[in-house]
Amino acid sequence: MVIDLDRIKALAQIIDELDEELVICNIGFPSRELYQIQDNVKYFYMLGSMGLASSIGLGLAISILNEAGKSGENPRKVVVFDGDGSILMNLGSLITISAQKPSNLILITLDNKCYGSTGCQSTYSEKVNLSDLARVAGFPTVLVFEEKIEFKKALESKGPVFVQMKVNPGNADVPIIDLEPEEIKYRFMQEIKNSKLALKK
Repeated sequence: MVIDLDRIKALAQIIDELDEELVICNIGFPSRELYQIQDNVKYFYMLGSMGLASSIGLGLAISILNEAGKSGENPRKVVVFDGDGSILMNLGSLITISAQKPSNLILITLDNKCYGSTGCQSTYSEKVNLSDLARVAGFPTVLVFEEKIEFKKALESKGPVFVQMKVNPGNADVPIIDLEPEEIKYRFMQEIKNSKLALKK
């Protein structure tokens, strides 16, 4: 199937379906594109640490589950926007996520088959099926979206959920994020501190 969906359009479609979910976004252009579409204190834009969006999301999801367990309420969901290059850099996170089984984690791989932020060099996702890797790792729900995004399926599924979102290579012409790293960090922490991590059933 010919892919005809730019990453920025995929991001826009997905965040349009989000509400109280916390978002961790991969470094480089994915974060810049998300910021350009809609800035939100619920979004954590990674400006470094390639490959660790999935690990950060896992830690946050587990923390929320622990908090929700004390109150008996539904845990707030964590959505991670990652890239194929970053997933391939940290394949161990797939195993760890599967082993920890966070029911509130959705890991989205924006698969453009290249390292979009460093010159669009090809990644091995051209040769290796990332959704198959997630299934072998033990993810109970694996979804693949090509052109049509049915993200409601991911939101309604018990996690961990792995989503392979196939998008065109290339980046949108967007400016850099005009927030200091400390500001991104502290406002996200403040959002977590001040808001409920567990939602009423």
